[in-house]
Amino acid sequence: MELREKTIVITGGGRGLGAAMATRLAAAGARLALVDLDPESLAKTQEACLAAGSDKVETYEVNVTQEDAVVDLFDRIHTEFGSVDGLVNNAGITRDALTLKYKDGQQVAKMSMEQWQLVIDVNLTGVFLCGREAAAKMIEGGSKGCIINISSISRAGNMGQVNYSATKAGVQAMAVVWAKEFARYGIRAASVAPGFIGTDMVMAMKPEAREKLTNMIPARRVGDPDEIASTVQFILENDYVSGRCFEIDGALRL
Repeated sequence: MELREKTIVITGGGRGLGAAMATRLAAAGARLALVDLDPESLAKTQEACLAAGSDKVETYEVNVTQEDAVVDLFDRIHTEFGSVDGLVNNAGITRDALTLKYKDGQQVAKMSMEQWQLVIDVNLTGVFLCGREAAAKMIEGGSKGCIINISSISRAGNMGQVNYSATKAGVQAMAVVWAKEFARYGIRAASVAPGFIGTDMVMAMKPEAREKLTNMIPARRVGDPDEIASTVQFILENDYVSGRCFEIDGALRL
């Protein structure tokens, strides 16, 4: 896909990996629809994308867990841009906890249904809804587009993240299914599984904690957000990439 003047939707596009992806794709000439719940971060990323070279960047405050809101979102994007050519399903949250915690034979804690369901709703259901609606617009508009789901190294199963790990395994599998189902329409799908990346959250860790984290990684550093963004750009631009998960983790395997 030639990115210039193509419409790319990025959920969780206000900050972190989403902002890095948006800025990089803007420099390649893409037109961007940025989706998030934080208007201030959306405005900052919009300004950065326009400065990077995109000629059209719009922002949308939408909760991706709400079906009616997502359907309306893609209707609006298609009307305002004229097409939907790509989607990066990046919005996600964590609510970490052990499934069960015992001390001296007594249960002292367990993951609540609220912790479980909220992560499922955002990370899995939100990805499904956005992917479904994006694909519908691509099919109806005749766009040979691409859907990218942002998974995680935690998809292999990370202690204290049964909810998050389940969703990140799920969105990887979802991309494989979509690659098979949508190929007849010329639509591709893939996923990216980042390791530990130097987002604001990671860089705000105490130095000793960040050093311990870095020492776990064979590459001896955390990844740069732009290294994930460049992978997303590669997938969008290479029309023979579909159905695969790209592990960008400095050789770390959980």
